[in-house]
Amino acid sequence: MSQIIVIGGGAAGFFAAITCAQTHPHTRVTLLEAGKYPLGKVKISGGGRCNVTHACFDPHQLVQYYPRGNKALRGAFSRFQPQDTVAWYADRGIKLKTEADGRMFPTTDDSETIVRCLLDAAAAAGVKIRTGEAVAEISPQQPSGWTVSLKSGQVLTADRVLLATGSNPSAYKWAQQLGHPISTPVPSLFTFNIPDPRLANLAGVSVRSATVKLATTGKHPLTQTGALLVTHWGVSGPAVLKLSAWGARFIAESRYHVPMTIDWLPDYRIDKLRELILAVKSQLPQKTIQNSCPVPLPHRLWESLTSYIGITAGDRWAGLANKTLDRLIQELNRGEYQITGKGIFKEEFVTCGGVDLKSVNFQTMESKICQGLYFAGEILDIDGVTGGFNFQSAWTTGYLAGLAMGVGAEIAE
Repeated sequence: MSQIIVIGGGAAGFFAAITCAQTHPHTRVTLLEAGKYPLGKVKISGGGRCNVTHACFDPHQLVQYYPRGNKALRGAFSRFQPQDTVAWYADRGIKLKTEADGRMFPTTDDSETIVRCLLDAAAAAGVKIRTGEAVAEISPQQPSGWTVSLKSGQVLTADRVLLATGSNPSAYKWAQQLGHPISTPVPSLFTFNIPDPRLANLAGVSVRSATVKLATTGKHPLTQTGALLVTHWGVSGPAVLKLSAWGARFIAESRYHVPMTIDWLPDYRIDKLRELILAVKSQLPQKTIQNSCPVPLPHRLWESLTSYIGITAGDRWAGLANKTLDRLIQELNRGEYQITGKGIFKEEFVTCGGVDLKSVNFQTMESKICQGLYFAGEILDIDGVTGGFNFQSAWTTGYLAGLAMGVGAEIAE
């Protein structure tokens, strides 16, 4: 019986172990998890509801949500994509629902539903789960196979090994020592720290649509449009999280000190905005500016922006000077802010970087450098924006690795 060892008890590791054991009954699959409990990230994701995947069922469209790994995932998603994920859970009695933004959750709104499903599926398939088992080292045997040394001193042997360790520095080191190039891991999906008087005391204020932009050294600036939330420390929300994902490496290289512009009204062109404000000035000259906002912005934000450029509570539209009008339009359309650091997006912990994808065969997820070594999940240089995309790449790469490890074992026998 062929021995398969999966290192890492997260989404990718479990999916690979279950797929391998179910599809290839001749294999003996052991899953090693360093922590006391497996599937910890699954349990806390989505605010405890678990954002399992995203309702994007076209692989060509789906890859556009991955700042890193989109080319490599094209073929992978043609073999296992969100539709397959939905079907996989449905076959095990777990129904998923789609929310307005496309995110998919279990109908129970409880991540424990997904954790229990994976644990039960693993048990039914005969996967041996060993928790509290930290790996110290992995090394190839001659002429084939692998040795896995545990920190407890025990040494295990396997025909095939899968690294599904997430962004674990030790695993990056093992992969690098075995000849795999590593793209330096840096955080992705984070919020921006912006100490600025315009945002002070506005925590909780949100706008439905804003455009955030970073000026880069490349030809095109990094830009995203979406909902934006003002926090106690700066800004967050979908627009910011997507921008942090696409700009993760650039922002890290800039040591998290980057100028950013905010267009609070992306649906309004500058000429239209000027025309609208002049119309209000003409029609309501005696109204105070701060109490008669002519654009769809929260009152507190409008008050803060106007105050910042010197408009006081008693100033009326009739007295609005052209110079002040120009400054107001600039604040609304391209206000300049300074990012001074990053916060943490509590529902996601995602890393940009990892094992270079050119060293992995995405048909099988096997290393092109070391026979019998496989990779799945976040250890790879793959990351998606928020919305279930990172779990989907974990399910997909885990599934493909699980299928291939069993086939490899059959050939070996």
